[in-house]
Amino acid sequence: MRSAVLATLIASFFTATLWADSNMPAAPLANVQLPDPAQEARAKALMETLRCLVCQGQSIADSDAELAGDMRSLVRQRIATGEQPEAIRAWLIARYGQWVSYKPPVDRTTWPLWIAPLALVAVGGTLAAGQLRRKR
Repeated sequence: MRSAVLATLIASFFTATLWADSNMPAAPLANVQLPDPAQEARAKALMETLRCLVCQGQSIADSDAELAGDMRSLVRQRIATGEQPEAIRAWLIARYGQWVSYKPPVDRTTWPLWIAPLALVAVGGTLAAGQLRRKR
């Protein structure tokens, strides 16, 4: 009995991803370029700077996730109506948080992200200099 329950749990764990995406059709402009090449170029440039909230390591331009398709469609629709890319970025950040942007601003919540690499290099340089002095 236990082995049957365990086998069912394992099988459901590995097949859960089959139902991750819905059966709904893709958003209208998710995979269709805008007719105006200049607008499409602005939309593409913006999409490459926005992080997919599902994949987290890909931009919405590169992701196949359903949410990324919805976001691509939204960006294209807003660009087509004449909205500026920075206004669209600000709206998406207000809706999804700073995580959605690959270019977070320097403010009180993100300053550790900007300072940490410099601090680590400084600590590493200090440790290396100390080791070199000891060897002499």
